Amino acid sequence: METLKIGMIGYKFMGKAHSHAYRDLPMFFPTHIRPQMKVICGRNEEGVAQAASQFGWEEYTTNWEDLLKRNDLDLIDINAPSDVHKDIAIKAAKAGKHVFCEKPLALTLKDSREMLEAVELADVKHMIGFNYRFAPAVMLAKKLIDEGRLGDIYHFRAWFLQDWIVNPEFPLVWRLQKDIAGSGAHGDLGAHLIDLAHYLIGEITEVIGMNETFIKERPLPSNMTGLSATGNLDGQKGAVTVDDATLFLARFRNGALGSFESTRFATGHRSTNSFEINGSKGSVIFDFERMNELSVYFVDDQDDVQGFRRVLATDPPHAYSDAWWPAGHPIGYEHTFIHSAVELMEAIREDRLPVPNFYDGVNCQQVLEAVDLSINERRWVQISEL
Repeated sequence: METLKIGMIGYKFMGKAHSHAYRDLPMFFPTHIRPQMKVICGRNEEGVAQAASQFGWEEYTTNWEDLLKRNDLDLIDINAPSDVHKDIAIKAAKAGKHVFCEKPLALTLKDSREMLEAVELADVKHMIGFNYRFAPAVMLAKKLIDEGRLGDIYHFRAWFLQDWIVNPEFPLVWRLQKDIAGSGAHGDLGAHLIDLAHYLIGEITEVIGMNETFIKERPLPSNMTGLSATGNLDGQKGAVTVDDATLFLARFRNGALGSFESTRFATGHRSTNSFEINGSKGSVIFDFERMNELSVYFVDDQDDVQGFRRVLATDPPHAYSDAWWPAGHPIGYEHTFIHSAVELMEAIREDRLPVPNFYDGVNCQQVLEAVDLSINERRWVQISEL
């Protein structure tokens, strides 16, 4: 069976998720290209060595530039912090490697466009990590829209709510620093909502937004892993330079209206990633905390049984269900990454671009920056302005 030799840069939260996907893919999708986990890269030698052993990588390195010079790698997987995405992706493309990059694609729209130009010039395959597209219930919502079963779409409302930094003593991790993360809840959580909107509804044409940073300073960290961290004991603090919460309104090309809310200050919400879509013939509601379910309503149901019904998207004919467990047995967060990897492997085998790709990343970045511009200038902003 054909193999795809992978070098991965990053080994923490997303590094574990991607590694798990590559390891499990051959077990459940045996007819596809087999990922070969060749080398993993990270700055901390002790940490990356432990990750290589734990996750199942053949080798590890602390120098990503050396990794790109290797002739035995086909794909570079980038899940390091956002400030290094651009440099790594462009050099990987120039080295003739396919590129899989976590979102957001870059710190700025300009950088993301340069990344897209690089992969186009190199004629390599490219994909971005919008994994929520690959939840079967989300794919069912897409199917209902595409088949016209919801009719004309009127509303898309979406919210991604977390509470992991509500405590003002939570340390100043890299996700709270603009020069590394690019933005806060907006770029981290809102990027997923924007991509889902593009996937499900279509092009956004104009936006207006507002944001807030509720805690202006936080203790400097002594250690951070994933979404957890410990602070220094000396009391030193640093400035939070990103948003804690961003809300915006949008208009879509097809006439639908949209509302978006991303926050890390919604107490009681660990990771509530949800959307509701209302159309002339029906509606759907999705909540990732119940990721295997889609609530569906059709206006032509008989009056005495009208109401939202719970559809369990784990059985055939729902997407990817043939590969998983017997009827009614749920799948989890990690499976969205496996499905992303399946799309990547299929695209490379079929010599086509995976979806979503860097074009989708640039489109998302354009909306993110349009919202920022609208906040700064306190006005509606046309996406075409950027």
